[in-house]
Amino acid sequence: MKLRKFVYVVMIAAVLLLAACASAPEAVEQPGGEQAATEPAAAEAPAAEAPAAAAPAEGEVATPVEYPEAALMEGMREPKVFPVSDIIEFKAFDEYCEPEWVTKLVEEGKLPPVAERLPKEPGVYKEGFYSDGVGEYGGIWRDVWAVPTAGWNYNAGVVQGWFGLEAIVQEEPLNTGAMFLSEGVTPIPFLAKSYEWSEDGLSLTMNLIEGAKWSDGVEFTTEDIMFLWEDNIMDPNVTTWTNASFWTIDGQPVTLEALDDYTLKFTFPVAFPTKFLYNLTNLNFSPGPAHILKPFHPKYGGTDYQSYTDALPPNKLPVVTMGPWVPVEYKTDEFMVMRRNPYYYKVDSNGCQLPYLDEVQFTYSKTGSTRTLNALAGTGDHSNVENIETMDETVRQAQDPNATFRVEWGPETLGFDIQFNQSKNLGVADDRDRAVRDLLRDVDFRKAIAYSIDREGLSGSLTNGPFFRPWAGALFPGSAYFDRENTVYYPYSPESAATLLEGIGLKDTNGDGTREFTEGPLAGQDVVIGLEVGEDQTAGISLGPAIVAFLQDVGIKVNFRTIAGTAGTDNDRSGTWEMRITRPGQAWAAPNVRCNEIAPGRTDFGWHRLAEGDIADDEYADFEQRAIEISQEFCLATDFETEYALMSELNKLYTDNVYNLGLIVGRYGLMLNKNFQNVPVGTPAFLYQWDANNYLMEQIWLQPEHRTDQGQSEIYPESVPYFEGCTYETDGQVCIVAPGQ
Repeated sequence: MKLRKFVYVVMIAAVLLLAACASAPEAVEQPGGEQAATEPAAAEAPAAEAPAAAAPAEGEVATPVEYPEAALMEGMREPKVFPVSDIIEFKAFDEYCEPEWVTKLVEEGKLPPVAERLPKEPGVYKEGFYSDGVGEYGGIWRDVWAVPTAGWNYNAGVVQGWFGLEAIVQEEPLNTGAMFLSEGVTPIPFLAKSYEWSEDGLSLTMNLIEGAKWSDGVEFTTEDIMFLWEDNIMDPNVTTWTNASFWTIDGQPVTLEALDDYTLKFTFPVAFPTKFLYNLTNLNFSPGPAHILKPFHPKYGGTDYQSYTDALPPNKLPVVTMGPWVPVEYKTDEFMVMRRNPYYYKVDSNGCQLPYLDEVQFTYSKTGSTRTLNALAGTGDHSNVENIETMDETVRQAQDPNATFRVEWGPETLGFDIQFNQSKNLGVADDRDRAVRDLLRDVDFRKAIAYSIDREGLSGSLTNGPFFRPWAGALFPGSAYFDRENTVYYPYSPESAATLLEGIGLKDTNGDGTREFTEGPLAGQDVVIGLEVGEDQTAGISLGPAIVAFLQDVGIKVNFRTIAGTAGTDNDRSGTWEMRITRPGQAWAAPNVRCNEIAPGRTDFGWHRLAEGDIADDEYADFEQRAIEISQEFCLATDFETEYALMSELNKLYTDNVYNLGLIVGRYGLMLNKNFQNVPVGTPAFLYQWDANNYLMEQIWLQPEHRTDQGQSEIYPESVPYFEGCTYETDGQVCIVAPGQ
């Protein structure tokens, strides 16, 4: 057994080496998930190892073991928390300012005056909120993205490429990423400047900013929101990031109507569902430009739904956005350039239009580790320290006083798991699909997989420091709702796996080392399961071969493959996947802001997705039915004790039934150019949202002496995008205008 474990460790190390070369009721106040250290330094001692399981008697199964406490990592800092009213306000100024070269464009008649480009009352970041004071104009942001850009119609669920691209082009009524800075974990107003609950709590009136404009100068109004709601989210023919079932409470629909151009009204089936506000954010509720998209929609004369989805391909530039920068140039799998949006709707406390930085540059890579390598070399400004093959070097170089970057470590929310497709019928096309799906829905099979994998060995082989440890699945240990005592952890015990597999009729009948089905239409055939991982997930790619070996050791053959992010999205939506290695999202770190994503009460739940329509009586296991009830109760709870008790029960249900199989868990580090000003203290790389939604890029700035000291250079200096007459889509001519042109 020790020799076998050594082989797995060597296998992972080899893969890693190769990769390295390549106005509302008061919100519920939440306590922190972990106590933070205050002095940046190296990592502390490793966490306690999970107790070893006693070898079970022949034919028996090892009992679960106690899940250990975590070790803290130094370099974690507590964020400074503000009332939302001290973060942002909406007000008019007598006069506004902008970069001098933009004023020249105004004087040349190429842009309207800044006061005409801004809303009636712009969004204003208040002076006391800035970490480093009011900023200065100039400089660039250099970054990397590693998922292909499919297009710009995010209304229809099209992928921009992640890594911050989607955060830049999408704006939303309420920001939830920066809530770690707000008292009571309160959403921060963006496109919606305020909201009020009715006296009975059954409706919410939301007031949008008045006079804000898209980057092409067309006004943003409730038409854009209603188009998203009525003709995308509520249209079953459009594959949006949410669907109609997402926007329900206790199975009853939430309704939305526009009262006028700037006022919306939500109506609810229950009183004061305050967690609903957390849904009005990035991806879930980011409105696209109705005046651009409507002509492509079949309801308004468009050809068909596929043509609508594909209406804004990657080279349909410049992008019409409400964001701070506008994509103006894109070369497939090479690079992307964004220039400042002259119509951006926010200003600083002096009335100077944001953003401070003039240009954002993205280069494309097959792997996100390139982002970290660029930041280490001073040729990039940002990374998430999440790629295993670069963690040791990042920590080592961070100790150098001459390092060009700094790292902020967060709570244990960097987890990797195996998810099992547990939909009863979605994606099942033949007898083989049926047999495999039945296995994946069998709790004894999932437990057998858990017993098969040496998670202690996996986590210890990946890095030199205490970055990772085994994980049971369900809630992240870094969540404020994590209850260690209600976590069921199955130890490494191939003997137990064998017992469970024999019990469900999977036996090696011919002695070749691979188990066969012994019943049904596949009787006599090998048990072969598909396992996939996204090509940008270097950690998952590293873990895959070892998992294949562990499962082969108990007689399960696994076909492992890496797939492009867009292909993974397609497989997910069609249900044509079996097992996958994933990096779970915000719901498992902050279920309070993603309460309807923690149970299969919605048809697009992560690993138990359904087609819209009737649900079979036996679709959900008993524990899933209870999980749905817990989720509904949790969404309506208003005190932390109740919420915590519910999440403790959910965590036990999920880990006991191996609903998803946690592999390893660690911490993200947020890595930024150390000369960036106004990065909020304690910014997490991942919590309520991903990093680019957290640190509010538009308010970050650079001192003049640091704008070129790492070789930074603007590609299109002193220019802004133009839209009318643009021919970029046909000839690639970048549509920008500069003074004197």
